[in-house]
Amino acid sequence: MNHPVAPAAMRLPLPEAFLAGLQALFGERLSTSKAMREHHGKDESSYDPMLPDAVVFAHSTEEVAAAVTLCNQHRVPVIAYGTGTSLEGHILALSGGITIDLSQMNRVVAVHPQDLTVTVEPGVTRKQLNQEIKDTGLFFPIDPGADASIGGMAATRASGTNAVRYGTMRENVLALTVVTSDGRVIKTGTRAKKSAAGYDLTRLFVGSEGTLGIITGITLKLYPQPESISAAVCSFPDIASAVNTVIVAIQAGIPLARVEFLDENGVKAINKHDKLSLPEKPLLLFEFHGSASSVQEQAEQVQAIAGEHGAIGFEWATRPEERSRLWQARHNAYFALLQMRPGSRAISTDCCVPISQLADCLLETKADCERENLVHSIIGHVGDGNFHVQMLVDPDDPADIARAEAVNARMVTRAIAMDGTCTGEHGVGMHKMGFLVQEHGEGAIDTMRALKHALDPNNIMNPGKIVRW
Repeated sequence: MNHPVAPAAMRLPLPEAFLAGLQALFGERLSTSKAMREHHGKDESSYDPMLPDAVVFAHSTEEVAAAVTLCNQHRVPVIAYGTGTSLEGHILALSGGITIDLSQMNRVVAVHPQDLTVTVEPGVTRKQLNQEIKDTGLFFPIDPGADASIGGMAATRASGTNAVRYGTMRENVLALTVVTSDGRVIKTGTRAKKSAAGYDLTRLFVGSEGTLGIITGITLKLYPQPESISAAVCSFPDIASAVNTVIVAIQAGIPLARVEFLDENGVKAINKHDKLSLPEKPLLLFEFHGSASSVQEQAEQVQAIAGEHGAIGFEWATRPEERSRLWQARHNAYFALLQMRPGSRAISTDCCVPISQLADCLLETKADCERENLVHSIIGHVGDGNFHVQMLVDPDDPADIARAEAVNARMVTRAIAMDGTCTGEHGVGMHKMGFLVQEHGEGAIDTMRALKHALDPNNIMNPGKIVRW
């Protein structure tokens, strides 16, 4: 799709000496084939592919450091790649260069059950991690939906459906190994639960989207697997009733593990895609964690609140297979909606506001989508004030794309005016760069740019993302 905010960039061919150096480092794990470059030149965003000039598959921190050193010497851009599930153009090669694929760095390095920590390489995915540690009685709760890599989740400060109870990657990353732009390897943080030692470099690199360094090791918090888990689904006559149910439940201090919202369009899409028969009305999907008695108490409290807001039914899903089917349908919502307009592309966006402002922000955004006659759905991690809008557009119709982008801009402006943010979890990438000044002000952006210049003086680390050089 010819995306209206995609910046143009000049590309230079890779120097022969640089390619020779890469070949010596990686051998058959270096590829310049068009198919491999195309695979690494697109993500789940609405941008057209932007291909790197070469792809290498790293097996160690030392190999990443050697490749980045070579890139810095020859002023070649370098982009880290995990699973390619980002949504805002994070991994696109605006200026060419190389992509370092970290998917083969996929070892769980060390598990410390007594300390509730684990150290992994960046290519480990969240499902792989939980499978490998399940016998410890612990789990890693951050669930952005896609089976994303832990390195990518740290780089984009991901969160997802469990964030209302367990927080985001910001709260759950204890320490990192990072390759800086000049090829040095640094360690940030320790396995200790807290520290007051120096600048918090861990938090600096979590969410930096590969623009300040490449993450090659991550130490994470783990949590005991809940004794009991229960899920419930209920429908509502309108969006306001559903959202206000969540607001009241949160303000009452009920420790919800997950609470997801789907508008009627999202429900219709997953019914068709996953062969469900949910009422095609605004819906909330809850999950409760804890002891058997506490889970029952939480669910009964929420059921009472939902009833006060006109809930239509409150159906339980206590068996694991029932819960899995519901959550799988929720995770499939992005792909389910695409089927509602064959041949379309999705412009997917998000924002996050204080919970007290959620109903107004979501309802105004919904009305805006309908005024523009966009095929759309609104789905949200509403327990923490975060919602996503997916708009289907004709990739060959600039006016259609412009309408969707205008809705996105108005949604972001609305969220920021409510003391919210332009993105709760998608990240900035290319798509949301223009909103950062609006949210943070020129002074804060100048500070971010100063950090970028200090840590990446040759602008080789994922250039063209987050802040303009």
